[in-house]
Amino acid sequence: MNRFQQEVEAAVDALLLQQVVLYPTDTVWGLGCDAEAPPAVKQLYKLKGREAGKPSIVLVADWAMLKRYTTNVPDELEAMLAADTRPTTYILPASRALAPDLVGPDGTVGLRLPKDEFCHKVVRRLGHGLVSTSANKAGEPTPAVYAEVDPAIVRGADHVVDWRQDDATRTAPSRVVRLGEGGKLEVVRE
Repeated sequence: MNRFQQEVEAAVDALLLQQVVLYPTDTVWGLGCDAEAPPAVKQLYKLKGREAGKPSIVLVADWAMLKRYTTNVPDELEAMLAADTRPTTYILPASRALAPDLVGPDGTVGLRLPKDEFCHKVVRRLGHGLVSTSANKAGEPTPAVYAEVDPAIVRGADHVVDWRQDDATRTAPSRVVRLGEGGKLEVVRE
């Protein structure tokens, strides 16, 4: 087994134990856990110093997983997902399959299908959505690269992924699209 696959397996093992992982996402360094495990979400929010009820993004592996986490799938969404050339988060009505703390006060959740190979393989192997929130204390700057992650966050994570830690590539935050009036998707952040 190569190093990449070992890192995928180690992350999935930690997630299956309902642990919090520190990992490289398709945009920034993030903290994650199983999106269907309320105790893990609470642990992640405690580490981050994030108030309960403030939603986080959930990474999904495919169309079927995305549909599991929303109660309303807009007609044009599947085509938009196929055409996405950059990370795009879709804010949609949340289903009950998610840990309650991931759902916003308006009943929505942000869902993203990552193109990043590492994230995609972890989510696929986990078989559940993967929470994806920036790896910083609430109110602090978002770490674009591993070197910017606060040492307290590194120590507080149950598992730290040893993949792309030396990668200094910076990417733009995800585009954000929301389900609007009449069931149409509207760009919130380009």
